[in-house]
Amino acid sequence: MNELKPSPVLLCANCTAALQGAFCHDCGQSVKSVIQPVSHMLEDAGDLFFHLDERIVHTLPPLYTKPGFLTLEYFSGRRVRYIAPFRLMFVFCLLAFFFMHLAIGDFKVGNVEGTAARDSIDAFASAKTADEVHELYDDQIHEVRTARNDPSLPGAAKAGLGAAAGLIHQAANARLTQLKAPPIPTEAGETAPTEEQPGRGEAKVEQWFGSDSKISVSWFPDALNRRLNAGFGHFKANLIPILNKGPGKDEAVRRILDGFFSVLPQTMFFMIPVFALVLKVFYAFRRRLYMEHLIVSLHSHAFLFISLLGLILLSFAREAIAPRLALAGTAIGFVQFAMWVWMPIYLLVMQKRVYRQGWPMTILKYWLIGSVYFWLLLFAVVIAAIVGMTH
Repeated sequence: MNELKPSPVLLCANCTAALQGAFCHDCGQSVKSVIQPVSHMLEDAGDLFFHLDERIVHTLPPLYTKPGFLTLEYFSGRRVRYIAPFRLMFVFCLLAFFFMHLAIGDFKVGNVEGTAARDSIDAFASAKTADEVHELYDDQIHEVRTARNDPSLPGAAKAGLGAAAGLIHQAANARLTQLKAPPIPTEAGETAPTEEQPGRGEAKVEQWFGSDSKISVSWFPDALNRRLNAGFGHFKANLIPILNKGPGKDEAVRRILDGFFSVLPQTMFFMIPVFALVLKVFYAFRRRLYMEHLIVSLHSHAFLFISLLGLILLSFAREAIAPRLALAGTAIGFVQFAMWVWMPIYLLVMQKRVYRQGWPMTILKYWLIGSVYFWLLLFAVVIAAIVGMTH
């Protein structure tokens, strides 16, 4: 008669304890080996980053369509089938700001081409060729000379126009020198400045911040003061070409946008616990732990980031489809409008379901919380924009 033999027991490679599942009950080490094919490594990396499995199906639809449902599930202890709140918010925050950066990457300051008006002295800095400089010079100097030759004009006004003609002549020759072209001869009566004057941007920056302004806080470490001064120098260097409206303006704006979007995710990560603190203050008598308010904040922001991401992607699709199929573009516009309307309604219903107060009190607190958070968020975004200008 054959005897039944027990199957060999697998032992943990780390602590030699008997294994009874995918993880060691003694030390917690996984049964899986790190020595595996690249395809398995990529699969594990995706799972670690986003849990690319059925949790997406269980998480995203109720998060977007059922206000408060996911938060109440977490409060009830049913968590394993859903993506963790912080991971959910983190991933969609990065995706939303990444696509937002793409959407406004061609942002321009001023007019469409990013150059000064043709009747401005700053227009010479945007000229690409010597012929363009001469054309701008002829247009601007003609108006000044016509006004100066008016016999009824007082002598003081004629002297002022002569100085203006001298400034135009100087700006044109400065650009011609940069283009390595011959200068324009000076006409009689046109008095150029006796010494080189700073451009409009440099003059304004010097007027606002001084000629040799430095940041020095005695109780800051020297390394921090040096970092602040370097950032302040970048701030002024980015501000000058924007004020001058010259050829370096677009590059300065691009640097500022890159710096702004590089700190915007960190700004939002900071604002999430701040929003939870605001909820804690307004619902102090509900006797809820701060961690509960933090989960509400994480799910609320995750919903907003998903909505923002969807709106941006739909905008891309509308730009591509609308010129070829106007009806589809209109339909996408209606969907975007519905998404904008759904966002405040969702947050209101979520607040009602989670905190379980009557509608009058919920609406009042919704308005007060929204107002407080709006100003806090606006302040944080302004700080992020200032930090972006130091990039």
